Amino acid sequence: MSDPSDNAQASRPDSSEETKNQPLKSEAEPQGGNSDSADEADIDTPPPASTSEADKVSQPPLRAMPRAKATIPDRQGYPSAPLAMVETAFLASTASLIWLINYYFPLGPVLRMFFPVPIALVYLRWGNRASWMAALVSGLLLSVLMGPTRSILFFIPYGLMGVQLGALWRRQASWLFSIFTGTLLGTLGFFFRFWLLSILLGEDLWVYVMTQITQLTEWGFVKLGLLAQPSLLLIQAIAVVMIIISNAVYLFVVHLVALLMLDRLGNPIPRPPNWVQVLLDYDG
Repeated sequence: MSDPSDNAQASRPDSSEETKNQPLKSEAEPQGGNSDSADEADIDTPPPASTSEADKVSQPPLRAMPRAKATIPDRQGYPSAPLAMVETAFLASTASLIWLINYYFPLGPVLRMFFPVPIALVYLRWGNRASWMAALVSGLLLSVLMGPTRSILFFIPYGLMGVQLGALWRRQASWLFSIFTGTLLGTLGFFFRFWLLSILLGEDLWVYVMTQITQLTEWGFVKLGLLAQPSLLLIQAIAVVMIIISNAVYLFVVHLVALLMLDRLGNPIPRPPNWVQVLLDYDG
């Protein structure tokens, strides 16, 4: 029989085996009393807040956030497109209406002075493309109301003249240059009108003009005491000079009307020469 003391000693583990079975401490683990301080620091340090709670703290309240303001339509952003379309259509119909009233109820040169002004105003406000659209829309509207022939007579020269004047006024060209170019365009439009009407009527209207100029020239020669007979070349030259002068006077009147009207609409044209300002007593 075995001794109970021997069994108790056999059940006890050997101290050497216990030291062998214990895990070795890592080099990064603090030694001695530092382990306790590290454990206390871990206990005292609160866990990091979640990202959702940090976002909630960083976000400002809704009342403090600025509110979006309503944008006013301008000429550079998208909201200006409907405004440009409406103004272009309105001014194109205005130009067509002026031509229509002057054709059926002629009031002399009163309405004729306003023929190119609405299209020029479109150029001053909205640029090149809108002015061309206004001129074309005016021609199409007149072709529906009065026929294609009269719409062509409006488009050449008054539609083109409106685009030309608007371009020069927007670039601040002088009155002398704009009147000169407008006179050339008006003269070409006059001869185009005679050519088109001569084809439609089947008669040469230039012969009628030469007859009237011949009578006027002969009357002038008689008043001056000249016994010479005016030649055909002289009569044609006088006719061309009179057409150029009439167009130059017309362009000058159009400039005066635009000066007095467009300044009040907020789209001023270039300033007139000094003698015009003195003559009109205009301080604009």
